[in-house]
Amino acid sequence: MAANELSQLKELLPFLRDRNPQVRQIALSNLLGQTPKNAPHRSIFLNGLSSGGVKASKENDIIRDLKLLCRDQLTVSHDAFRALVNLSDHPLVISALSDELFLNFLVSYIINQQSVLADLASMLLSNLTSVAAACSIVTSLKVPVVPLPDGKSVYPINSRCATSPSPEPYPDTQAEEALALPLLVDAFIQGAQVEEDKAKRQRKGELHFLASVFGNLSSSTMGRAFFMTPRKSSASSSAMEYPLSKLTAFTEHANTIRRGGVASTIKNCAFHAASHKAMLSAESDSVAVPPSEITAPGVDVLAAILLPLAGPEELDLEEQEKLPDALQLLPPNKKREPDHVLRITHIETLLLLCTTRWGRDYLREKAVYEIVRVMHENETVDKVSEHVERLVQLIKGDEPEGEGDESTEGGSKITAVEDDDDEDSRIEEI
Repeated sequence: MAANELSQLKELLPFLRDRNPQVRQIALSNLLGQTPKNAPHRSIFLNGLSSGGVKASKENDIIRDLKLLCRDQLTVSHDAFRALVNLSDHPLVISALSDELFLNFLVSYIINQQSVLADLASMLLSNLTSVAAACSIVTSLKVPVVPLPDGKSVYPINSRCATSPSPEPYPDTQAEEALALPLLVDAFIQGAQVEEDKAKRQRKGELHFLASVFGNLSSSTMGRAFFMTPRKSSASSSAMEYPLSKLTAFTEHANTIRRGGVASTIKNCAFHAASHKAMLSAESDSVAVPPSEITAPGVDVLAAILLPLAGPEELDLEEQEKLPDALQLLPPNKKREPDHVLRITHIETLLLLCTTRWGRDYLREKAVYEIVRVMHENETVDKVSEHVERLVQLIKGDEPEGEGDESTEGGSKITAVEDDDDEDSRIEEI
């Protein structure tokens, strides 16, 4: 019976290339159920994929077909994206999908405000960037764009397909190459806009999974360098800012994926000790990340880290005044981050920020101990409590005389932070 079913499924594969869209849709809808991890006949999608050693694995016919079907009509492209999201938990599939041409389409598709399936595309990009090869490509990727008449947005040329229409009338301006990552960050921010009337939304997708993409990218040196290198805040402004500062507002967002990915991005940037002063400094201070001399307003990341850890408990007025402004006089209904993995992530970030003497002194000055002390009193998860106790030892411990900023990226104290439960490395299946 199983052999007969497998034979019937294989007979559907050629119909993925049929000229009739209804035939393609029927064939794909019948194959989709075999794409999740434990599906009995998932092997039909994996046949022909093999490890190429240092080279990326070559795609087989069905993976190539699914990549093309992502550009098809709505029902077909929807199922094609879903199939690739499910299959991209397999390293050989990730390798086959991580070619620059397909990643250029995928990123361009997400950037396009009118892309109907941008959320599925973001899920797929999140899975692909869980490996170093795709991260490296996406971090340095440039996409061809055409500036739109509003002067604020662009049309990514390679996004054009049935579910991602080109603007009408088509702009007559010259196409140019643009770095993809700043455009993805802007799209991510726009995706968080709250509009009850979806027709008024600036974007078709909410793009929460781009937070996981940023978490994955920032696990590399190149990714961290992007988030902690000053850039112009917009095409029409000469003001400089650190790209990380655009993300910090989302550590208390309602969506777990969004706030989890942002928390991981902040933590990953904290692995670079030279960035600590820029990360912690207030927006009113202009700071550079050595060895660069380019300055930008501080990221003021401490409030974004502490807010999820703070509860409704009242602190002494003297201690409240030391806290960042955003944590003073919190409402009585204030709730802590409900996900214990994310609470650990924030504590780990604070541990990383303690790897320099300057960072420890700053955390003491801002009454971080008072927040984590009250948190510890109300914590119910042992692993979180253990991390808090480590942090308290660093903040409240005596400093050896003559100690300087001893830690650098990759040093023993930094690499001691455990990464096992990071949200950014999870594979999503639908």
